[in-house]
Amino acid sequence: MMTYSNILNYWFSEKSQQHWFASTPEVDAEIREKFESFWERAASGELDSWSETPEGSLALIIVLDQFPLNMFRGEAKGFQTEQKAIETTLKAIKNGFYKDLNQEQLVFLLMPLVHSEKLEEQELSVKLFKSHNLTDGLSFAEHHRDLIIEFGRFPHRNAILGRESTPLELDYLASKRAFMG
Repeated sequence: MMTYSNILNYWFSEKSQQHWFASTPEVDAEIREKFESFWERAASGELDSWSETPEGSLALIIVLDQFPLNMFRGEAKGFQTEQKAIETTLKAIKNGFYKDLNQEQLVFLLMPLVHSEKLEEQELSVKLFKSHNLTDGLSFAEHHRDLIIEFGRFPHRNAILGRESTPLELDYLASKRAFMG
């Protein structure tokens, strides 16, 4: 039986780390094959008890936030459990679980806030990246926050989510500064 330790071992393995921010169709397929059933269980609330420990919270966040971006790349379904991931992150912060994680793990614990389209959650992500000296991810968090300040949402999600882009968003998407991740 697979546990949250299996998810953490997979995600933080040397092999997986190479693909965190540069996945391939093969890696996406592997994650879908291995973990889609866990994502379904997490989405339904069946794995909520994992949020009672630091490592369990981290694994649940990876299942709810990171895995769907791989499994359902380019599909609206990839964002279906984003809010549940954010709630898990906020609960983990409230419980002080960040104290029990290393910097690499903490980046992924906070990642749902970086993915949020709510400015207050974006501001919190930047604050926490700074206060925990997560320098490798700080510019990434700031960039995401700045997009929300500028547009109120992530323009690169519009087509996937069936939203109409504004003229300013279209100009941004056609520019060299466009973020497509």
